[in-house]
Amino acid sequence: MAKEVWADNETATEKERFQQEMIFPIGEPNTAYEKYFSGNSYLSRISDSQISFSNVTFEPGCRNNWHIHHATKGGGQMLVGIAGRGWYKEEGKPAIEILPGSVIHIPANTKHWHGAAKDFWFAHLAFEIPGENNNTEWLAPVTDEEYLNTK
Repeated sequence: MAKEVWADNETATEKERFQQEMIFPIGEPNTAYEKYFSGNSYLSRISDSQISFSNVTFEPGCRNNWHIHHATKGGGQMLVGIAGRGWYKEEGKPAIEILPGSVIHIPANTKHWHGAAKDFWFAHLAFEIPGENNNTEWLAPVTDEEYLNTK
């Protein structure tokens, strides 16, 4: 039995193996937001009731652009690492490693980016925090130099 499971795992794609690490679906290619990402990402909407949240999965080296979740009151975003290894970076601050179980609270109006570590798949739940006049401003891509200097 173990040999059969091992053999199945050897033939699985990297994406299929990564899916086995988490309970949430990887989802579909993130075509709606692909212009705001460097690399390939996937999106699975988990809920739109009470609090909107999704599972976002990043292939190795994928990250989103710098962006800001604006709100005049409340708002912001919360990330919960669920599989793999990733990074969260606020402008002007050291990067924070995100591992399964890590929780990142992002205040409204904070310029930041998040994504996978260079050689790792990564997935997080992204919660949109309710607020007034919420909107996301997408900014410039994270340069390779900025990304590779993240440690």
